[in-house]
Amino acid sequence: MDIRPILTTLRRHKTAAALIVFEVALTCAIICNAVFLIENRIQRMQRPSGMVENELVRVAIRGINAKGDKQAQTHADLALLRSLPGVKAATVVNQVRYGDSSWNSGINLSSDQKVPTTSISTYLSDPQFIETMGLKLIAGRNFNPEEMINYAKAREPGANYPVPSAIITRALAEKLFPGQDPLGKSFYSWGDAPTHVVGVVEHLMRPNDGFGLGSAEYSVIFPIEMSFDDGIYLLRVDPSQRQQILKSAGEALAKNGPLRILSDKNALVESMADKYLQTDRSMVWLLSAVCIALLIVTALGIVGLASFWVQQRTKQIGVRRALGATRGQILRYFQTENFLLTSIGIVLGMALAFAINLALMKYYELPRLPAVYLPMGALCLWLLGQFAVYGPARRAAMVPPALATRSA
Repeated sequence: MDIRPILTTLRRHKTAAALIVFEVALTCAIICNAVFLIENRIQRMQRPSGMVENELVRVAIRGINAKGDKQAQTHADLALLRSLPGVKAATVVNQVRYGDSSWNSGINLSSDQKVPTTSISTYLSDPQFIETMGLKLIAGRNFNPEEMINYAKAREPGANYPVPSAIITRALAEKLFPGQDPLGKSFYSWGDAPTHVVGVVEHLMRPNDGFGLGSAEYSVIFPIEMSFDDGIYLLRVDPSQRQQILKSAGEALAKNGPLRILSDKNALVESMADKYLQTDRSMVWLLSAVCIALLIVTALGIVGLASFWVQQRTKQIGVRRALGATRGQILRYFQTENFLLTSIGIVLGMALAFAINLALMKYYELPRLPAVYLPMGALCLWLLGQFAVYGPARRAAMVPPALATRSA
């Protein structure tokens, strides 16, 4: 089809054409970035934490009287918890995913290293930690009882207890020792002595994403025993009995030993996860609504402009029909016109999309917009434009030549 008549017509309607181009460009730029953000949020929500979240119960208890052997009391508590019906395993740990506390540290590959290789999240627990959390040990072994260190003694003034072993995540192993077998390798993070890798777990997320998504799985498990007053009890239970066990565990702990109080933050880990991810879910719904609204507004704009132009060009259409133009040719005329306007808007929208993405990268530390989103956005808007213009174009093609000519 010869597009010169279309270009001539568009030059006579510059303002209306410019509005459609601007609308398409803005829609293209916003939708490309919005869809990218939606996908990032969905991927973030779908990341495996490594834990069996639907089986975990969190119980924290604090002592009122500082006297007594807290470590011995902790051992008694764990024995009691593990004996409760429905409890598969129990441990005490310093932090948990989705919690409000995060223990972090730098990690070095040599003793004289000035700048840490990366930041890690440090989990302190006993040999039952892996079983309780449901972690998958993909290489090496679990901790031996003789490797355990008392947290209170390790924190005494002047104490410099070496931590000889640790279990790390696969993501951290690839960061520290790319392409190598991490077992037996050493690093420096706790004290001046090297720590040797004895095991690797597939996944274990940080408590939160405060250090960025790239290091979300940079976690290390140290064989350091916490007391009930410093840590959190985690129970792996039958999912159908979680609420019942949460209640019975709290009551049993309150009666087991000296006067203590239960924390008001005791909860199911699955409920903690649901609350933690609520912001991401809300963002996905909000951005989805924005995309749908923009597409609807853009489609209505195209329909309105095309309908207006059909009314304005009634005589022109009638003359072309009288000269032998078929209905199909009239239909293709408006479709081609819309395709040209949409294409110009898409080109401008792509440039604007990259500009918006650069701003998001600068101020919100988001990754670069992949180029694949641009052709996907272009295809979506082309299809939207053709769908929106079809109704007005079809009405133009159905106008009888004689009636169109008398309407001059």
